[in-house]
Amino acid sequence: MVSLARTAMPGERLRQIDDFLATAWADLVKFDERLRGVTVDVRFDRGVAHLSGEAADHDDLRLVRRLIGQLDGVLAVWPRVRVAGRDPVVLDLGCGPAKQWPDNIGFDLRVAPGVDGIADLSGSLPVADDSVDVIFTVHILEHLIDFLPLVDECHRVLRPGGSLHVMSPWWGHVNAVADPTHVRLLDVQTFKGICQRPPGTPRWYPLHAGCDGASIFADLVPLGPDEPGPVDSHLARFFD
Repeated sequence: MVSLARTAMPGERLRQIDDFLATAWADLVKFDERLRGVTVDVRFDRGVAHLSGEAADHDDLRLVRRLIGQLDGVLAVWPRVRVAGRDPVVLDLGCGPAKQWPDNIGFDLRVAPGVDGIADLSGSLPVADDSVDVIFTVHILEHLIDFLPLVDECHRVLRPGGSLHVMSPWWGHVNAVADPTHVRLLDVQTFKGICQRPPGTPRWYPLHAGCDGASIFADLVPLGPDEPGPVDSHLARFFD
């Protein structure tokens, strides 16, 4: 249950949580037979699990992503992993000069160091269908009056099993209203609505969603029209 009393976690506590998560993951790798031979590297930074390295196939990556997401204290799982020898195609939308990883393909409305292409994120993305593995929208959705068209565009360009990663200010924190260019307030519950839109609209499966008292996070996977949606017990992990 989201509470107005929630406050942002201090940096020292986040560092301690990272230490706990690193130990918990090391224990899983050591004792879980399903992870034998998996070579994905995991680094925790303020509750976000950054995945790199290689996976033999998409099943290995999905397993790692799911197991990490089940650890208490993980806010998001952000992968940049080679699968079966292929580098992922990663879009960084609205990146400005601050891509999440240097090799990402950066789109923004204005020219800046690191921007690879100009795109109006309130319109269509200049990207082919089913051609992208990972998309970052970090501090972007709160700047769009209607962000659902962009979410739908992300659904269109992601490959099956790809992932959309959202980070935005939490509506109850001063950062959400301190920037006059913010035009939308977001909460973890916003993504419940996105994952429960009516038939005929792009459908999403929430891998993970969380809030650290300052920012909200969501990791979403596109669903095909015939794929089953999340069961209520899965939604109950993240949403009211």
